[in-house]
Amino acid sequence: MSGKKAKDSLITMNELVLPNDTNTLNNLMGGRLLHWMDIAAAISAQRHSNRIVVTASVDNVSFKHPIKLGDVVTINAKVTRAFHTSVEVRLDVWAENIPSGTRIKSNEAYYTFVALNDEGKTVPVPELIPESDEEKALYDGALRRKQLRLILSGRMNPDDATELKALFNAAKQ
Repeated sequence: MSGKKAKDSLITMNELVLPNDTNTLNNLMGGRLLHWMDIAAAISAQRHSNRIVVTASVDNVSFKHPIKLGDVVTINAKVTRAFHTSVEVRLDVWAENIPSGTRIKSNEAYYTFVALNDEGKTVPVPELIPESDEEKALYDGALRRKQLRLILSGRMNPDDATELKALFNAAKQ
C-alpha cells in the first residue's frame, strides 16, 4: 500500500447559518457545528483511506467566538497522520460575515477515524506523506496527541506513553 500526501485529503466545506441552526441568542448551536465538523472530517478521512470510516474520538473543542445567524461557516479538514487502521484529522473552523467583510477563526479540533471494510472490520490505511513544514509539525505531534487520547480513555497506561514522557522530560531540562 503506497502512501498518500496530506494535501490530497484536504476538504473545504461551507455552510450558511440559518434560523433552524441557532439558539435563542441567534448563535450557531454547538451541536450543529460538531455535526458539520464530523461530516467534514469523515470526508477527509475517507479521501485518504478510500474506505468507509467511523468516528473513534473527538478531541477537546473550544468555542472561541460565537458564530452568528447569517454567517458563512468554512470548515477545512485534512489528515495529519495515518496509523495502522486509523487517521487523525485536523479541522479549522472560520466564520465569515459577508456584509461586513469580517472573518474570524472560531474553532479547531482533531478527530480520529477508523477505516472499515464491507464487513465492518478494521483495515489498514495508507501511510501519510507530509510535505510542508506545517504538515510535518502536525505529523510529529500526532503520536503525542494519540497517546494522550489513549491515556484519557483508559486504554493506555501513562507509563507507556513514551512520546509524552519525552516531551515532559525535555521541558524539565
